Amino acid sequence: MAVTEKTPDLAATDGPRLVPARSIRRRRRLEQAVYGAAALGITIAPDNPDLWPVHLGVAGLAALSLSRLFSSTSVYRKIGEFQDSPIGFSLIRACQRTLPLLTGAGVYMANLLNPGTPTWEYLDGTAWALLMGFTTPITHSLNLDALLPTENAPSLETAPAQLEQAAPATYGDYRAMQWANARPTGTTLLTSVTQYQEGAPDFWGIVVAEAGDTVPDLNPTTLAGIFDLPIGTVKLQLIEGSGPGRKLLTARPTLDTAAQQATDPIHRLFNDKLARPNGGAAGMNLVDYRRDPNRIAMRVTAPDNQMIQLNQKQIARSIDYKDLSLVMVETDGLGDGLISIYKTHPLLNVREATLEDLTMAPDGTIALGQQPDGRIGRVPLYDPQMGAITDLYVGAPGAGKSVTLLHIIAAERISGIVSIVADAQDGMSLPEVDGRVYHFGKGIAATAATLAAANDLGKYREKISAENGWGSFDIGNPWPLVNVTLDELNRILSADAVVPRPFRKWVTGLVGDTQSTGRKLGEGIRFAAQSIHLADLGDKDRIRANAKNGTVWLGRTNSSTTQHMARDGVLPPGVEIAPIPRYFGTGGGGAIDAAFHGKEAKHGPITAGMANIINGGSLYVNRTWFARKENKTYPHLISLMESRAIPRLTPQEDLVFQTSYAKWLAFAETLLTDGDTAEGIEQAGAAAQTVAKERLTALGIHDEDEDEDQPSAGTIKDRILDLLAAGPTALKDVRRKMPDVAPGSVNNAMTELREAGHVQPAGNRGVYQLTN
Repeated sequence: MAVTEKTPDLAATDGPRLVPARSIRRRRRLEQAVYGAAALGITIAPDNPDLWPVHLGVAGLAALSLSRLFSSTSVYRKIGEFQDSPIGFSLIRACQRTLPLLTGAGVYMANLLNPGTPTWEYLDGTAWALLMGFTTPITHSLNLDALLPTENAPSLETAPAQLEQAAPATYGDYRAMQWANARPTGTTLLTSVTQYQEGAPDFWGIVVAEAGDTVPDLNPTTLAGIFDLPIGTVKLQLIEGSGPGRKLLTARPTLDTAAQQATDPIHRLFNDKLARPNGGAAGMNLVDYRRDPNRIAMRVTAPDNQMIQLNQKQIARSIDYKDLSLVMVETDGLGDGLISIYKTHPLLNVREATLEDLTMAPDGTIALGQQPDGRIGRVPLYDPQMGAITDLYVGAPGAGKSVTLLHIIAAERISGIVSIVADAQDGMSLPEVDGRVYHFGKGIAATAATLAAANDLGKYREKISAENGWGSFDIGNPWPLVNVTLDELNRILSADAVVPRPFRKWVTGLVGDTQSTGRKLGEGIRFAAQSIHLADLGDKDRIRANAKNGTVWLGRTNSSTTQHMARDGVLPPGVEIAPIPRYFGTGGGGAIDAAFHGKEAKHGPITAGMANIINGGSLYVNRTWFARKENKTYPHLISLMESRAIPRLTPQEDLVFQTSYAKWLAFAETLLTDGDTAEGIEQAGAAAQTVAKERLTALGIHDEDEDEDQPSAGTIKDRILDLLAAGPTALKDVRRKMPDVAPGSVNNAMTELREAGHVQPAGNRGVYQLTN
C-alpha cells in the first residue's frame, strides 16, 4: 500500500523541535564562544612545533568528521530507492554538523604547513570564526524553533503559518522525524513508513542502521514514547532474510484493540462497562481472565502509583446484575484484584465433611468448607509459629454458626485437641457436644465457671512453665493443646443481658485475662455470639491483635452495626465486606416487583453456613460443609466425633480444672442470684470456698491457704483501681492482694492503667496511686 499523502494536523505534529527562545539564543552564544576560542588556537598552535598532541588531535577530529560524513553518504546510497524516505534531510543535517570541524581543521593544517607567520595566518582564523559564528551550523542542524516569539521573531499571528510550512510534507515524514529526533534511536533512520488505512494512526516502517551497525533493541515503553502511543502497541522485530541492521517496526494502537474487542467479549465487557467512569473498576487494567462454565474471573491491576479500587455494588450495577451475591471481589489492598461473576450461586450446594477435611494439617488448619471459586476454605485450630489462637464467631439465628462450631469441635476431637466447651443457652445450641468432649458446661453459670476453670488451668501451666524456664508451648510436651469454646456469650456480655453487673464484670475480667495469656500456654479461646462488641471481650486491642492470628467468622448478622463491631480493627483499611443475605437469590428484582404489585416475594434456599472469613488480615467468602439434620441433631457430625477417642487433660491438669470448676460454679450460681448486693457477693465467695474445701477433702487434699483465696467479681484493672482507692500502694502488695491473678497479668494491667492516665507513680519506686 502506498504511503498516504495526508498531512497530519498541526496540533498532532511536533514539526520542528519547539524550545524556549532563550534556550536557542544560549545555544548560539555557546557555539559562537567555542568558535572564538578555536580561532585563537588556530592562530597560535600551528607556530609551535612542540604542541604535537594538539596537531594529532586536530587531525583525528578531521578524520572522524570525514568518516561520519562518508557513513551518512553510504546509507543514502544504500536506501535511496525508498522515495518517501527523509534521508536527504538527514544527510544535510550531517553535513551541517561536520562543516565547522572540517573547515576549521583545514585552516589549522594550512597554517601548520606554512613555515613562519605570514600576515594572512592572523586573518584566516578570525575570518573562519566570524563565518561560523554568523551561520552557527550546528545549532541550525538541530531543527530548533522558538516556543514563544522573541523581540525579533515573527508575531503570534504569523508563527502558525511558519510552523505549518516547516511541518513534514507527508505522514511518513512526520513519523520518520519523530524517530530521528528521539535520543534512544541513535543514528538509525525510519524509512518506508506506510499507513495501514487512511485516517488511522496505525503504520509500519523499516528501521535502518548505519553501515556495519545494528538497530538497537528498544523496550515497549521506549518505543511507545517515541510516537506518543499506548505502551505495547509499538513493536520492533527482525525481518526474515535480513540482518540486525534492518528491522520491521509496526505501530497498531487501534487495529489490535479493535480486533481484540471484536473477537473477545470479556475485554469488551471490561472496557465498556467496568473500566469506564463509575463502572466499579474505573481506570483499572484487565491483565488476564478465565472462563468457567459458571464463572468469569477477571485479574485486574491498578495503574502505576495508584491503589486498586473495585466497588462490588457498582460492578453489579454496571453489568445489570440484580443479585449482588453473584458478584465477588477480592483485592490485596495494594495493586492487584480479582472480579468473579457467577451465573448461578456456586455455594448453593456443598458436600458433607469427611474425616480428612477435619484432620488438622501440619500448618494447624482444617478444611471448614468451600469458597465460591471451588477452593477449600481453611481455618486454623492452632498456629505453629504464634501458638494458641483467638477466634471470634458471630452470626444471627439461622446463620449456621452452631453447625460451624460443631465442625470445629469435631475437628478438635479428631485431631487430638482437648475441647472445653460451654453453651450459655443451657446447651441447646450445641446438644451434639454433650458427652462427646472433655467438658461441656450448660447455662450461664456453667459458662462463667468453665471460663474461670480454664483461666485457673492457664495459671497452673504458667506456674509450671516458669519453674522449668519454658518460654513457649509444644503440643504433647508435656500438655495437650486446649481450645475453649464459649457459645452464646452475648447472654452474659451484651448490654441487654439480664445478669447482675458484678457477674458481668467478673466474666469480662476472666475473658481479658484468659485470652491475653493463653497463646504461649497452649490454651486457645473461641468466642461465639449472635452480636457482640470487641470491647465486651476485655482488652479489645489485644483481641484485635490475636484475631489476626486466628479466625473471625462473620455470618449473616441482623445489623450492619454488629458486622462493623466484629470486624473493627481486624480488617486492613480500605478492605470492605459484603453482607450475607438470608436467602439465595434475594438480590434480584423479584422483591421489588412483588412489592410494587402487592404480592409476596419468592426466595431461594437459606444461606446458612455462608460467612465472610477474616484470617491474617485477608478476607474470603466461605460456606461451611453441609450437615443433614435428623431428629433435631446432626448424625453425620456425631459419627465423625465418635470416630476418635475424646482427648483429655493430664491427671494433674484434670484435678486443677475439675476442682476449680466446682468452686467457681458455686460462686457463679450464688453471684448470679444475689450478686446485686454486697452481701450476695460475700455469700458467693463463701459458697465457692465451701465447695472447694469439700472437693479437696474428698480427694484427700488439704490446702490451709484456701480460706484466703476469695474470688473477686471485678476485672483486673477494676480490682487494681479499687485497691488504690485506699491510698498509694506498692505493686508487690497489689500482686499479693490478688493471688488469683498471675503476677505478669497484674504488671501488664498496671502498665496499661498508667499509660491510659488512670494511675501514676507515687514517689517511691514501684508505688502507684490514682491520678487526681
